[in-house]
Formats: sequence, structure tokens, C-alpha cells
Amino acid sequence: MAVKKILLFGYGNHGKYIVKGLINDGFIVQIVERDEHFYQEAIEDGYHTATKVDVTKDEALLALDPQAYKQLVCVMDDEHLNVFLTLSLRSLFQESYILSISDSIHTTQKLKMAGANKVIDLYEVSANKIHNILKRPIATRILEEFVVHKNGLGFREMIIPKKSFLHGMMTDTLDFSDFGVLLVGMIDEELGNKFIFITAGINHKLDSGDTIVCLGERTELNSFEKLIQKEEI
Repeated sequence: MAVKKILLFGYGNHGKYIVKGLINDGFIVQIVERDEHFYQEAIEDGYHTATKVDVTKDEALLALDPQAYKQLVCVMDDEHLNVFLTLSLRSLFQESYILSISDSIHTTQKLKMAGANKVIDLYEVSANKIHNILKRPIATRILEEFVVHKNGLGFREMIIPKKSFLHGMMTDTLDFSDFGVLLVGMIDEELGNKFIFITAGINHKLDSGDTIVCLGERTELNSFEKLIQKEEI
């Protein structure tokens, strides 16, 4: 059986957890990090083969011999750097399989244009996971217990007021994560007050009078609920 080797760029907030998952799945992971702080964290966590590299330089990327790896995984914390890295890797290594992560629909589009074979949208993954959980009544009760005890995390129903900046916006063009919340679903008056889960491939127009359901920490939910009262942001 061939050894499954992954070249992973980024040991920040996302990368450190992805590394563990890949190793548990039997992959051999080589970590590449540009930031000195994250590089030292990787070493302290026991990944002594981690490499500190300036990923903005083509010669540094060529020296890593990425073609020797099954996949190139771009999970840099800086989304602009992640897009730049994806573009550079695609330009240098046209046959390599590149997987990148994104935390917004706008970054997802940029990563696809940059040449990523696969983009994992963290916002979309979270919404789908919640959707799948809520379809099961028993799991819903478990989730409610989790929400009550988990550091102020909760759901909030909010009615979009008249003249809100949300009025007329499409759900796939507004990045709710910028406000620290996740849009789970909505009740659209135009569709007969039917609850709609906002998951992959679903795009709806928001109107005043619609009810949106968001997930987040209560302080963030409070701030967002006040924010949607405004005409502009």
C-alpha cells in the first residue's frame, strides 16, 4: 500500500487540528509554516520535521518538492496569503492536487479561480452539520443541552426590520461570519412562512419581515441583532 503523504501549509487556528485528523487517518504530514509563532508551536507540539518557509517565494516552494506528496493542503490563517499560495502552487505544479480551506463565500470563489482542486468552505460545512443534526429530534435535544452549557453559545430568531441593510440582500452574498454569527435558516414570508435551512446550493433573498435564525455566542448575537436595525453598515 502506497504511503499517503500530505504537504500541509499552515499550523494556525485551523491547521493544528487538521494535522491531528490527517495523522489519525493514517497520513504522513509534513508541516510548512511561514509565521515564527506558529512554527514554534508546531515544534513544541512534537512535529519536529515542521519547516519554516517563506511561502511567497517560488524557489522556497520548489525546494519542498511538492510533487512527491499525494495532496497539497493550504490552511494558512491569512486568507489573502492562502489564495496567493494556492495560485503559486498551481502555477508551479500543474499536476498536483491542491485542497484549500475558506471561511467565506468570497474567498471560496477566489480559491477556485486560483486553481484549487477542492475548496472546503468552513461556513458551509457548519451549516450542513447543523442541518443534519436538526433533522433528528433526539439529536436536537442533545444539541439544545450542548448549547445551554457551552460558553454562552445559542440560537437566536431575529425579524428583519423595515429599512434594515439586510433587506434585499441574497444569503450567499452576505458573509454572516464577518459578524461572528452563523446563519442557520430563515422563515420567508413570500414562501408561506416555511422554515428554510440555509445549506449548500440554497440562495434566498432577505426581506423586511422575514425571520432569520442565527447561531453564535450570545454577545455576538446581541450585537448582530442591534446591527440589523441599521439602514447601512
